[in-house]
Amino acid sequence: MPSPDSAVQAASPPGTAVPPAAPYARPDGKAWFVLAILCFVYVLNFLDRQIISILAKPIQDELGITDGQLGRITGLYFALVYCILGIPVAWIADRTNRVKVLSVACAIWSAATLFCGLARSYPQLVVGRLAVGVGEAGGVPPSYAIISDYFPPGRRGTALALFNFGPPIGMALGVAFGASMAAAFDWRIAFISLGIVGITTALFVYFFVPEPEKGRLDTPAPVGPMPSLEPSAGKIPSSGSGFWGTMRMFFMRPVLILTALASGAIQFVTYATLNFTTLFLMREKDMTLQELALYYSILLGVGVAAGMYVSGWLVDRFGQRSKVAYALVPAIGLAAAIPFFLGFVWAPGWPLALLFLIGPTFFNYFYLSPAVTLVQEEVRPDQRVLAGALLLLIMNLIGLGLGPTYLGMASDMFRAANPENSLQLAFYTLTPFYGVAVLLFLWLAHAIRKEEAERAKS
Repeated sequence: MPSPDSAVQAASPPGTAVPPAAPYARPDGKAWFVLAILCFVYVLNFLDRQIISILAKPIQDELGITDGQLGRITGLYFALVYCILGIPVAWIADRTNRVKVLSVACAIWSAATLFCGLARSYPQLVVGRLAVGVGEAGGVPPSYAIISDYFPPGRRGTALALFNFGPPIGMALGVAFGASMAAAFDWRIAFISLGIVGITTALFVYFFVPEPEKGRLDTPAPVGPMPSLEPSAGKIPSSGSGFWGTMRMFFMRPVLILTALASGAIQFVTYATLNFTTLFLMREKDMTLQELALYYSILLGVGVAAGMYVSGWLVDRFGQRSKVAYALVPAIGLAAAIPFFLGFVWAPGWPLALLFLIGPTFFNYFYLSPAVTLVQEEVRPDQRVLAGALLLLIMNLIGLGLGPTYLGMASDMFRAANPENSLQLAFYTLTPFYGVAVLLFLWLAHAIRKEEAERAKS
């Protein structure tokens, strides 16, 4: 006899979310344990991704690379591999054991980070970065889906917001650890140490994190203990809705594609800023590695984490009435960030620059928790990894691929006539992209409102 979950899945048209119903079981201790482990993996994921930007100045000094080369190695080269491989890896993870996929991916990117620490030339560093992208392609989308099967609707926004503490913690630790190691020893030691920690973590995930049953929380469970983690037959068909079916669904739904485009627009700013801020502060604001390790690391860790948590809490709070909140929360936050961003770029010295940077650090990441939660809520359980990968594909091709690449090229262009403040001028040119992101999130709000009205009529 079919289970209630499979009946709901069968009744739901492909590409639509399973309608929530209450009450849901509360997350148990195992769910919080898994969330903590996945968050730590995400910390390593982002730390390994950003360490080259954090240590850009000593790497530039030793290997003699330009801002444009730095922008390509931290942006375009990495993003192409990361985005292209993310789709097939996600398709495999949706149909196999997502925890095992995550652990193997963590081992690959960690070994590649170790290799970067041994690089003796720019081409060798490029090879290492490409290998980091290969591994990180299997990092975040499986984690989104695993968390969505440990936390029910109404709790996922907060859970995914806590998971998304990974980047700010990774940024903060990267600045504190990387800058301290580079100042005391050598930038290579930071890469090698991180690689060893990551490989050890991958082994822990492989052996100690249980794989949850797909879709087990998408129909209400009796209040009390969480449902069993053991798979049962008939819940989610092994074929799911198919690779191409999920692809068509994602690109044909305005809500999903607008979420990705709006997030990509603001990631253009956030990745460009993030990948060049340490270099900007050291080269044009006269900040030292020791000062970076202390002050900038605290600002990143607290500011970004607070922005992600507050935005996740807001969409859980107001998204119960209407999912329009998933678009309006980012739009309002990004609009508020603009004057602070301009103040950061203008400030004549690093203390005032850091004071202004508090605003963008907090508001710039108002988009991430709402975007991830919205996509996970709007697709079927057997589509979550691939849908999450498609979200990241679009976001990262636009943001990670083009943002740092553009800013590095702009700095090189301004450098001939303005060698003392080329990065400052390049940073100013990012301002219009805030406006583009705000407009796209307002368009997303309109699309959500329209979709909700159509559902109410049917």
